[in-house]
Amino acid sequence: MSRGDLSTLVSTDWLAENLGAPDLRVLDGSLYLPTENRDPKAEYAVGHIPGARFFDIDDVSDSNSDLPHMAPPVEKFMSRLRAMGVGDGHRVVVYDGAGLFSAARVWWLFRHMGKSDIAVLDGGFPKWVAEGRQVDRNPATIRDRHMTANRNPDLVCDVTQVALASKLNHAEIVDARSPERFRGDAPEPRQGLRAGHIPNSKNVPYKTLLNADHTMKSPVEITAIFEAAGVDLERPIITSCGSGVTGAILSLALEVIGHRDHSLYDGSWTEWGSYSDLKVEQG
Repeated sequence: MSRGDLSTLVSTDWLAENLGAPDLRVLDGSLYLPTENRDPKAEYAVGHIPGARFFDIDDVSDSNSDLPHMAPPVEKFMSRLRAMGVGDGHRVVVYDGAGLFSAARVWWLFRHMGKSDIAVLDGGFPKWVAEGRQVDRNPATIRDRHMTANRNPDLVCDVTQVALASKLNHAEIVDARSPERFRGDAPEPRQGLRAGHIPNSKNVPYKTLLNADHTMKSPVEITAIFEAAGVDLERPIITSCGSGVTGAILSLALEVIGHRDHSLYDGSWTEWGSYSDLKVEQG
C-alpha cells in the first residue's frame, strides 16, 4: 500500500511489515462504554502494539462543551498530538481494543483537522493478538514534533444544520445506533435523553458493517447494506449515533466505498435527544 492510500483501512499484515518505518506513528484510540467496565489506559499499559502511543479521546476534546468528547479547538489538537510525538510528515495508523470501534472516531478527528495520512487498523488489537503478533508493555519513546492542522468544516455538522436537513430533506441522515434504540424501544444509556430518532433519518447499525473478526465488510457488501436501509448514496450523507463515536464507523465505511460527501453530527443523539423543542420520531 502506497503512502497515498493511507486514508481508510490497513491490514495487520501491512502494519507488521511497516511497523519499523521512521515516519509511521501508531495510536491506541480505545474507548469503551461505561457499561463495559473496561479501562482503556490500564489495558494499554498491560499490552499494546509496539511503539503505540495512547490517544485519549476524552482528553483530546472540547473541555468547554457539556457534550461528551466533542471535537476540540485546533490549537488543543495540535498541542496534544505534539505531546504524543506525532506531527507533520507522519503517517498514522490508529487501532482500538474492541476491533473496530472508537478508532474510527480518531480517524475522523484527524481528517476533520485536515490530516489525511491516517488509517484504521482493520480488525484492531483483537485481530493483531489473535494472529500471535508482538505485543509490548513499554511506553513509546516520545520526541516532540511540529504539528500543523487546519480544520475541515465540511466533515462536521452542528444541530442547526442537522435540523435543517431533517426538515428540508436535502441530505440523508444515517444513524449508527442499534435498531432498538433507533425505534425508541430501548432506553438510552444516558439519563435524561428521549428515545427515538431524528425525523427523516435512516438506520444502519454499525455492527452490520463488520465481519465476525471485527474487520470491515467489502465495498460491495457495505453498499448493499446502505441501500437496503433506504439510503440514497447519490446524496450528501450526515452520519449520527449516540455521542459521535460509532457514527464515525459509518463515515469510514462511506469512505471505503468512495462516497466522499459525508459529514458527522458531532453532538449526535446525546444533543438531539436532550432538547425538548426538537422533534423525535419513534417506530
